[in-house]
Amino acid sequence: MEQKALVELRDIRKEFPGVLALDHVNMTIRSGSIHALVGENGAGKSTLMKILSGSYTNYGGQILCDGEEIHLKSEKDAFRYGISIVAQELNYVEEMTIAENLFLGREPLKKGGVFLDKADRLEKTRALLEMMGLDYDPNAKMGNLSVAQRQMIEILKSLSRNSRIIIMDEPTSALTNVETELFFQKVRELRDKGIAFVFISHRLEEIFQLCDEYTVLRDGKWIGSGKISEVDTDRLISMMVGRDIQDIYPPLPHAMPEPAVTVTGLCGGAFQDVSFEIHKGEIFGLAGMMGAGRSEIARAIFGMDPIYAGTVTVGDKTIGSHTVKEGIRSGIAMVTEDRRTYGLVGVLSIRDNIRIPNGDLFTRYGFWNTKLVNDRVGEICKQLSVKAPNADTKVENLSGGNQQKVVLSKWLVRNVRLLILDEPTRGIDVGAKEEIYRLIAQLAENGMAILLISSDMPEVLSMSHRVGVVSRGKICGILDHDEATQNKVMKMIVEAKA
Repeated sequence: MEQKALVELRDIRKEFPGVLALDHVNMTIRSGSIHALVGENGAGKSTLMKILSGSYTNYGGQILCDGEEIHLKSEKDAFRYGISIVAQELNYVEEMTIAENLFLGREPLKKGGVFLDKADRLEKTRALLEMMGLDYDPNAKMGNLSVAQRQMIEILKSLSRNSRIIIMDEPTSALTNVETELFFQKVRELRDKGIAFVFISHRLEEIFQLCDEYTVLRDGKWIGSGKISEVDTDRLISMMVGRDIQDIYPPLPHAMPEPAVTVTGLCGGAFQDVSFEIHKGEIFGLAGMMGAGRSEIARAIFGMDPIYAGTVTVGDKTIGSHTVKEGIRSGIAMVTEDRRTYGLVGVLSIRDNIRIPNGDLFTRYGFWNTKLVNDRVGEICKQLSVKAPNADTKVENLSGGNQQKVVLSKWLVRNVRLLILDEPTRGIDVGAKEEIYRLIAQLAENGMAILLISSDMPEVLSMSHRVGVVSRGKICGILDHDEATQNKVMKMIVEAKA
């Protein structure tokens, strides 16, 4: 299929009071192509897409649709040219059905244009669902659907408007791996029918898995565009941040000879006979394939999952089968891989997310010590450079990197001896990752022991003094930083499975 240019953005410029958000940005969107729009937070991605979808109408430069210059004056105007956006926060009414949501505000009417034609709406909904191969009940309420199903309904809403270009902003942020793959499958099917997609995501692995082309923005400027097949992850990251990927990782501080944590013969539901030692100031990484048991080991050490045998010793205190409460009292803290479910309460403020889990520190005789809370929250947010207007800001309004800093803040107000980090940079952009890396290195330099788990192999290899390789619930070997390579880790995993 010939991939013709549907829309061309030329020298797009957008200025807000005191801020140049976009500075001569170019992008070409072709039919039957999935185009990744890549950049750090603040790079200008959302601003550019708001111009393309008709939300921002005051801009410089040109937009060409099918070779002719247009000026979008509203979202309805964008719909007219076949352009629609599926925002990160999905736009639906929970108590309405799929059919009602699909045609909300555009309900088909019977002859005479007065009464709603429910039968026609139902027929059109079934046709859309059938076209996508989705076995959904048109009368099912949106509130009863999974997040992945709601995402598909939002895409159907775009198709019902005859959209030729569908913009997707972080569409997989709340999806499981299985849901993401099914979602990608449907997107590819639509691409093969000639629909064009703009895909915005911080997950670079998804960009290489799904997309055909890319455009990189940095600080509101166009850095480059091309075919995904012609770049690799390192190249894309260096374009995003303006320097080589290796510069992102800070030098590791010197670990101390004194053991901080000793794990001996630990057995649980998904692992057995796990033993290792972490020294003060050491970052000990766990590498392995998904399902190998890395997170389960971490959860058991923290006290979230049961231990059937073995011990965890922090300093000179040995903990047997313990609870989260005992783990925290012993100086263990954990940043879980799913911060939205286990790490944060999105509708609460930064202050409340930090103080509520630490009532034992901030209360006296059952009352909150407001001054102590405010002082300590202010100190830790300043120390971690949490970017927010103030401590009353809801955490759901923060970027992914700043949300992760809040999760860390709630633990670092305590005396932490072992900090467990499970996928600490998942879902955050490259610039925020660099900040998290430097913070981890600083905590280690201050003497904290850190257990780091990451599916990002360069991350765990670059940020660890030693790496424990996990396969089938066992540690099959431990590599020093200087000898740890991706090839050696994979070889150990393969040999352990044999």
